[in-house]
Amino acid sequence: MAGGLQGVAWEVACLLTDLAKYPTGWGREWRISVDGEPRRARPSREGARSETPVLLLHGLGSTCAVFAALRRELRNHGFHHVESATYSPLIRDARTAAQLLAERVQEIRERSGQDRIHIVGHSLGGLIARYYVQRLGGDAYVDILITVGTPHQGTHAARLLAPLPVTRQLHPNSPLIHELAAPAPGCRTRFVAIYSDFDEAIIPARYARIDHPDLQVRNILVNSIGHLALPRHRSVIRAICTEFTHVDGVQPGTGHADRSAHTAPDTARSLPAPSSRSRVSQPRRKARRAGS
Repeated sequence: MAGGLQGVAWEVACLLTDLAKYPTGWGREWRISVDGEPRRARPSREGARSETPVLLLHGLGSTCAVFAALRRELRNHGFHHVESATYSPLIRDARTAAQLLAERVQEIRERSGQDRIHIVGHSLGGLIARYYVQRLGGDAYVDILITVGTPHQGTHAARLLAPLPVTRQLHPNSPLIHELAAPAPGCRTRFVAIYSDFDEAIIPARYARIDHPDLQVRNILVNSIGHLALPRHRSVIRAICTEFTHVDGVQPGTGHADRSAHTAPDTARSLPAPSSRSRVSQPRRKARRAGS
């Protein structure tokens, strides 16, 4: 009960903060905000710096301000090339946004000189990034995609929103959701889906999981954290940094830890470290189950 009350209080505080900082989101349909390297970069906790760029993509009706704490912590972990993309709340189609995201990823790759990047997407931002990776060939350029409170299977809460084209795409069983459920053989990006049992925007909560047989997925459940608070919560931020630093120094495309799809039903206070198991093919999994 105490955790729930604290979650409600924090969610209200996040809402008031977002409303105060919101006016910057209107106007342009899409723009990229380059953060670059801070003038006085603090030493990395990991003792080394990563050259892999990280792109942060917020949710519908939000701004990149929700990632302020995450941005600082990524820099503390040695990720000095952190950028944010923001888009208008008047956006009409997640597919169009994914195409624009493809252009921004190309710009970041050219500017940084790196072949692949990491992406963190909150809510609709995670769905846009997943569509780019899964349907537009973005898996060639995105090493890890971490989604936070993203309606991968839609959400019934979208029926309560204004009947806009993009909110209709968030309905369960919408054409967009069906596209993402289609086969995606050979997808090279590793997915991490962080979701909460207290997320009022994702109904039911399990719809924020990625359950796809062709994707390399790690689902992480956290407790008592609301939708707006998720990208700001210290446990979620710690989990994101852990996922990225775990593969730091691994040559992209040659294999990552934790290739198997599995569930990690852990609390917000005890998020798991990435597993070191290699990916097991689907046929081999079935054979093992049959023999167990």
